[in-house]
Amino acid sequence: MAYGVKIAKGDAYKRAAIKRRHIRVRKHVSGTPVRPRLVVTRSNRNIVAQVIDDIAGHTLASASTLDSSIRGGEADKSAKAQQVGALVAERAKAAGIETVVFDRGGNRYAGRIAALADAAREAGLKF
Repeated sequence: MAYGVKIAKGDAYKRAAIKRRHIRVRKHVSGTPVRPRLVVTRSNRNIVAQVIDDIAGHTLASASTLDSSIRGGEADKSAKAQQVGALVAERAKAAGIETVVFDRGGNRYAGRIAALADAAREAGLKF
């Protein structure tokens, strides 16, 4: 089944392209109770990471640059993404989750997305 996203101009075109890619990735990536999905949502200013069980429809762990432990720091966006990756891995391990499947949310695996994933791997999360 084909999913269509309207083509727009400028920044809206960029968001539509990201949405198209995310739909394409989600056809193949799904979270289970044994191996939930680590989804990354990125905006210009913030980044959010959630560990989701798609079968039950529940968020098992999450972290964001809006958390009080990360918010207001003087670090750049990539460093904050690393902090979010380490924090979500710590919270996932506390919830008993060892392995996840990574969902980059339609974004390229570079920059802040890669920094978050690498920090989560270093903190002991497997994917």
